[in-house]
Amino acid sequence: MSSREFTFELLPEANPGEHVYRLSGPLLLNNLFAFQAVLRTESGTTILDMADVPYIDSAGLGVLTNSYVAHQKHGHKLLFVAANERVVELFKLTNLDKLFEVFPTVESARQSA
Repeated sequence: MSSREFTFELLPEANPGEHVYRLSGPLLLNNLFAFQAVLRTESGTTILDMADVPYIDSAGLGVLTNSYVAHQKHGHKLLFVAANERVVELFKLTNLDKLFEVFPTVESARQSA
């Protein structure tokens, strides 16, 4: 398991009504609370660039699922970009691949929104 710290950064080049975050490090119970608080405040389309997220534990998956549901409830989208094979497999094992949209690039996610 990686000892990297989880970080997230709001990218400045987002379109109006859009928030793009670059995530880095494992999304785990002990490091997700600040990220969860940010996701709760977002409106519009939120795009999560997950290229540097090596894995997610069940608590992290819960945060993503709850955020996805909240976005849908308010007519917004939560989109995922560049998730690695391990994360995509987790989405498949939990049947979240039927809900979550994973795109290869931020630009392709933007085009779908």
